[in-house]
Amino acid sequence: MLPMPGCCWLCLMPTALHQQGICSLCYRQLPASPSSCPRCGLPAASGDVDCGRCLLRPPPWQALVAVTNYQPPLSLLVRQFKFQQITALSVMLARLILLSWLQQRRTRQLVRPEIVLAVPLHQRRAWRRGFNQADLLARKLAYWIGSDYSAQGLRRVRAADLQHQLSARARRKNLRGAFKLEIAVAGRHIAVVDDVVTTGSTVAEISRLLQAAGAASVQICCLCRTL
Repeated sequence: MLPMPGCCWLCLMPTALHQQGICSLCYRQLPASPSSCPRCGLPAASGDVDCGRCLLRPPPWQALVAVTNYQPPLSLLVRQFKFQQITALSVMLARLILLSWLQQRRTRQLVRPEIVLAVPLHQRRAWRRGFNQADLLARKLAYWIGSDYSAQGLRRVRAADLQHQLSARARRKNLRGAFKLEIAVAGRHIAVVDDVVTTGSTVAEISRLLQAAGAASVQICCLCRTL
């Protein structure tokens, strides 16, 4: 059941501003993520320094911002947004990413990205779904933080098997050569937005592409990081 305009998506109580989508009480009660590495987003002893995994084999991005790990109630909202086509959720979900990004900017001095990109869907999959959930999130995030958004800056040029059906190694192989960069990013700070980061294979492939093109830094912004 959809809440009325101006109501919290979780408790259905009225919100002070209808754009919020979630009341302050429900926001404070969202499950907190365990201490996680600021670079890969996986559980770590400290949330202030890179974990041992990243020191030995750092991912091809510089920071990862996630609202929480993949658990209710956010995981339920993500599924409704993504698979039940409830696109009205995009404002509230993008706002949650914004709040997490602002917090990390204060505590970790994250650089403000000059360009925001969304993880693209292949044309056929975007046509079947009717929208790209990452695009809806990225547009709003870019507007709120004052960054440029390039809707066509990154394209998926090769269809691939569904990632959730594959192992981590198969995911990496599945994504080789799947993306094409259409804009100049040399010397620019880039943020890549996705709804859920699971193994990180998709955002890693995109990050390597951006770094090969000379990007100054790459940060990943998502709703959930699967632990």
